[in-house]
Amino acid sequence: SPTGSHVEWCKQLIAATISSQISGSVPSEGVSRDYRALRDGNKLAQMEEAPLFPGESIKVIAKDVMYICPFMGAVSGTLTVTDFRMFIKSVERDPPFVVDVPLGVISRVEKIGVQSHGDNSCGIEIVCKDMRNLRLAYKQEEQNRLEIFENLVTRAFPVSNGLPLFAFSYKEKFAVNGWKVYDPMAEYKRQGLPNESWKISKINSTYELCDTYPAVLVVPTSVKDDDLSKVAAFRAKGRVPVLSWIHPESQATITRCSQPSVGPNDKRCKEDEKYLQTIMDANAQSHKLIIFDARQNSVADTNKAKGGGYESESAYPNAELVFLEIHNIHVMRESLRKLKEIVYPTIDETRWLSNVDSTHWLEYIRMLLAGAVRIADKIESGKTSVVVHCSDGWDRTAQLTALAMLMLDSYYRTIKGFEVLVEKEWISFGDRFAMRVGHGDDDHADADRSPIFLQFIDCVWQMTKQLFLITILDHLYSCLFGTFLCNCEKERLKEEVSTKTVSLWSYINSQLEEFTNPFYVNYENHVLYPVASLNHLELWVNYYIRWNPRMRPQVPIHQNLKELLAIRTELQKKVEDLQREAATRSISSSSDRGSSPSHSATPVHTSV
Repeated sequence: SPTGSHVEWCKQLIAATISSQISGSVPSEGVSRDYRALRDGNKLAQMEEAPLFPGESIKVIAKDVMYICPFMGAVSGTLTVTDFRMFIKSVERDPPFVVDVPLGVISRVEKIGVQSHGDNSCGIEIVCKDMRNLRLAYKQEEQNRLEIFENLVTRAFPVSNGLPLFAFSYKEKFAVNGWKVYDPMAEYKRQGLPNESWKISKINSTYELCDTYPAVLVVPTSVKDDDLSKVAAFRAKGRVPVLSWIHPESQATITRCSQPSVGPNDKRCKEDEKYLQTIMDANAQSHKLIIFDARQNSVADTNKAKGGGYESESAYPNAELVFLEIHNIHVMRESLRKLKEIVYPTIDETRWLSNVDSTHWLEYIRMLLAGAVRIADKIESGKTSVVVHCSDGWDRTAQLTALAMLMLDSYYRTIKGFEVLVEKEWISFGDRFAMRVGHGDDDHADADRSPIFLQFIDCVWQMTKQLFLITILDHLYSCLFGTFLCNCEKERLKEEVSTKTVSLWSYINSQLEEFTNPFYVNYENHVLYPVASLNHLELWVNYYIRWNPRMRPQVPIHQNLKELLAIRTELQKKVEDLQREAATRSISSSSDRGSSPSHSATPVHTSV
């Protein structure tokens, strides 16, 4: 067991960590509730060692490690580091207390330490990407302790240390192959494509036109490959306008791209101008094209001075340019940092609302939803085709196109359809997951990191309040599945992700009953317009504050309904069993009486 001075040092560390703890004493039942609430990342376990996935192996085991829990105090236990997780199991509690953290969740690992009563103790602070931080303490002089920090750093940041991500070692078998969820040809066929105005092009089959675009693109039928190449040369990163979605009745379309390379001298490209005119002409019901630029007008002007820019109405006479004034990735990263500060480890209840407001997180969610509503409304009510872009045609572009498509197309509001939407608009169109998340990379200060996909999922949660969204976000970071690895389709093919890793959709689709919403009603061609007002938005407590056991969880009404439906099913089965038993006894009784008048059993009727 740890020495007394080591325990004393741990107490000092706790005091430094949680000096601003929520005021007031916590009753014993509150502590018990706190303990139960920690189980989802700190779940109960009845095993001697860390549970291992197929392909997972233990790298180091260290005893007498202290986990400095901000809610329960110091917990002494055994630390196990594998090539996938950091696992701590208490030795002095029954049942044991467990902390189980996927290494992919870790953003930063730092040594901390103090001299306490002559006992040279060391500590480790672990900063996570999922809104929590962890602190460990151990005695430095023992030899195996020297391995703890090095192993954590090496395994938490495999890419920086020349090692593969764990997803390439994970060997779990599922009944459903999630890599087959998205077939671009099948999805475009579902949308009624190709048609007389739009064709499926293989010009990017070797990723030469645009190395961050998918191999299969939908472009106007009349466009020639040479002209498309000239358009690509005029658009940032070669990301030409291509179709994302087409309205089944009006033929109004959502196309996505990057900014034009107009520059300070107002450079023009006649092929690009003609190309956008062709997109407008493909929709016979409108003689206008709306270009939604996600950026702030002032930022777009700055980009123009640097060689980028936006479409002028003089060069594109039938186009209307609309700036959505959405901030960039750096602003969003800072907003999430502020949000984390106010939700973990302590919450100032007296200033809760003003603190949330000061992060501007919900305001940025509102701006995204409002922008997507404007896009969807132009398509549905205005029957007008739209072009969506930001600077490079990912991040804000993917957020807006995917949200608008979710509002417009009921198919994307099914589990399978939502998986297709994520695969199509985010993964295949080259959203920079590896760069934005920093999979396996120890450069936590990288300016390219940003919670762009998290924001999108938060917007979806505001619309649907669905449970399985947390599962998606957990595995955005975990590196257990291959779904969100790499930055584009070209990279994923090179790394053979679909053959060497397991898809997240394999896991989800093999247990659909866990994620299905019993309230779901399939209204075909029904457009869902969320109210993009701060009065109707709320902080996603079950995600952002799930590690704080003192925060009352948001229990979705559909979750309660699922539990009631399960009880009803069980009761119905019991009723049916009793009815069969009563009927059998009635028949048996009639046979025994021979010529006696028969009596039939009265069936039990239920109104469930």
